[in-house]
Amino acid sequence: MKTKREDVRNVAIIAHVDHGKTTLVDQLLKQSGVFRANQEVQERVMDSNDIERERGITILSKNTAVHYKDTKINIIDTPGHADFGGEVERVLKMVDGVILLVDAFEGAMPQTKFVLKKALELDLHVIVCINKIDRPEARPDEVVDEVLELLMDLGASDEQLDCPFLYASAKTGHAVLDLKDTPENMVPLFEAILKYIPAPEGDPDADTQVLISTIDYNEYVGRIGVGKVESGTIAVNQELTLLNHHDPDKKQKVKISKLYEFDGLNKVEVKEATIGSIVAISGIAEIHIGDTLCGGDNPEAIPFQKISEPTIAMNFLVNDSPLAGQEGKYITSRHLRDRLYRELNTDVSLRVEDTETTECFKVSGRGELHRSVLIENMRREGYEFAVSKPEVLYKIDERGKKLEPMEIAYIDVPEEFSGTVIQMLSERKGELQGMSTASDGSVRLEFHIPSRGLIGFRGNFLTSTKGTGIINTIFDGYAPYKGDFQYRKQGSLIAFEGGEAVTYGLFAAQERGTLFIGPGEKVYSGMVIGQNGKAEDIELNVCKTKHLTNTRSSSADEALKLTPPRVLSLEQAIEFIDTDELLEVTPTSLRIRKKILDSRDRKRASIKKNA
Repeated sequence: MKTKREDVRNVAIIAHVDHGKTTLVDQLLKQSGVFRANQEVQERVMDSNDIERERGITILSKNTAVHYKDTKINIIDTPGHADFGGEVERVLKMVDGVILLVDAFEGAMPQTKFVLKKALELDLHVIVCINKIDRPEARPDEVVDEVLELLMDLGASDEQLDCPFLYASAKTGHAVLDLKDTPENMVPLFEAILKYIPAPEGDPDADTQVLISTIDYNEYVGRIGVGKVESGTIAVNQELTLLNHHDPDKKQKVKISKLYEFDGLNKVEVKEATIGSIVAISGIAEIHIGDTLCGGDNPEAIPFQKISEPTIAMNFLVNDSPLAGQEGKYITSRHLRDRLYRELNTDVSLRVEDTETTECFKVSGRGELHRSVLIENMRREGYEFAVSKPEVLYKIDERGKKLEPMEIAYIDVPEEFSGTVIQMLSERKGELQGMSTASDGSVRLEFHIPSRGLIGFRGNFLTSTKGTGIINTIFDGYAPYKGDFQYRKQGSLIAFEGGEAVTYGLFAAQERGTLFIGPGEKVYSGMVIGQNGKAEDIELNVCKTKHLTNTRSSSADEALKLTPPRVLSLEQAIEFIDTDELLEVTPTSLRIRKKILDSRDRKRASIKKNA
């Protein structure tokens, strides 16, 4: 018989990127007494990984729990970035309600719509929290109307439409039910969770069922499955069967070696857990997302939506440039293979495949950010390798037609740049679907565009809008191939011979375009040292020194003025490379190079390609 477990609430915090989810969780942890009074707590304590902290984004969903009155509230902080949308879909299976966080100025954004749609489909209860009401340009009343409109557009039930609205400032740590109320603390939000989020229900006497929704990985204990106890009780040393709804052949007898529940920021070992508890289970090597742990004689897997298919792939190759092996600690194909396959332990929307050669691995995922975070992590760990330009994964339909992944791009720009942006996206096969003007005078454009049209677009977009443009994208299925276009209009400046770049050689080279390197840097033949102002590639000798004679002195070189080089970040470098180029990644350097280093071989290959 199903019963409710009143001493527990399971809730996820969902929102568009940068609307304040992680900061809100910080405040809930602080105000529920998780930290000691004198404990020093860093900001955004839930973003545990360096890259999450630096970029201010959440990449992996995190579990935490707080106690309010006599109730344990399990909170899941989810990512807001579209590339990690798969992460959000899965964790919603563990909760009974969501707190939808919306920025009081920006309002409902594309990702808000995406995550809210998923929550409504799962019939979850919603609490809407209008955050950042202390922003000078906040417009909370209009944002409430926008959210109600969005709920109606997404077909919310009457019960879901009747959701409570709170106004908060996660930064200063208060929430109110009415804008006229005096802000004090987060109590109104805690009360709303107890009142509006239903208690988990299930049959504590039935056979055990636990659906694994996320995977954690630890060097010492291996894979850790995290999921909610749907029915029955799970205990240490219990023997269970591991099943998967999408894989009928999977049937494995397993034993629970350790069981944890979440408390604050820690995992606490427990002997057993019952319905509604969110638990972490270690000791099962073959546990994957979507698996169900079942007890009893008639085990039954819980249905689970499939993980979104990857849409973009790039090759990771062993670095074979003339400077290979000088800066990295892990440089062989075995190191590279082990590291990429290890990433699959925690990142389920990633695919890694071996290719015909042992030196190259095909890595597929969702967006560019997805891969750049992996590359950045690897170089910090001491890996040295090369990557190719991201390419989209095509499909062939039953009629033999080529299909490609499409995106809907929402772009917010000041009015004076809208013409430029429309032209840029039209050249990349984008179709304008809608255009509206916001209250602050900016223009919102909605485009339907092939995913490949967005590869390498962000850098140009930010330059063209002088850093004021905002772009958000959402995957929109597959559509017939839209035809070819050029990724890049300018060619590359290529080093003609190896050595060390000198001022004299660079001075002559800078007249041809923008340089990426300065004097004293090592170069090799076939390395890209800059961007040409024109469409073709040019080879230059930047190691060339001036011949000295009686009348020419080397001190005259000091008068040559060099423009500072344009130093590319990892994302900019991935965006810049063309299909015949690679990015060499080491812990200390990023170098762009041609796939074929020898200039004669390059010419032969291009003649062959154009023949």
